[in-house]
Amino acid sequence: MAQTSTKENSLKKKTFDFKIAGVSYKIKTSHDEQTVNELVQLVNLKVNEAMKATKNGSFQNAAVLAALNMAEEMLLLKKRAQAELEKLEHKAEKLSEDIENSKMNKVSWN
Repeated sequence: MAQTSTKENSLKKKTFDFKIAGVSYKIKTSHDEQTVNELVQLVNLKVNEAMKATKNGSFQNAAVLAALNMAEEMLLLKKRAQAELEKLEHKAEKLSEDIENSKMNKVSWN
């Protein structure tokens, strides 16, 4: 049965042609066209920004700078999300304690 689901997933994949900084690429993915377009636009923007920042205009250097920039953004977002998750977990624990204390107080009053 696992083979069937793998085949089904591969059947849903589409091939997309796109360009990043004028270089043609082809990708096979299960994402929809809108998602692929958004990803391509984001990468293209980052590579083009990096191309302007590199002194020699090397595509390879720009690609690495763009990847580092995107990795930095992702890492910072993950750290922020983790901090928010920890705050929510702390609040949930506090609420749980408050509920337990409330139940204990009601029992002791009866």
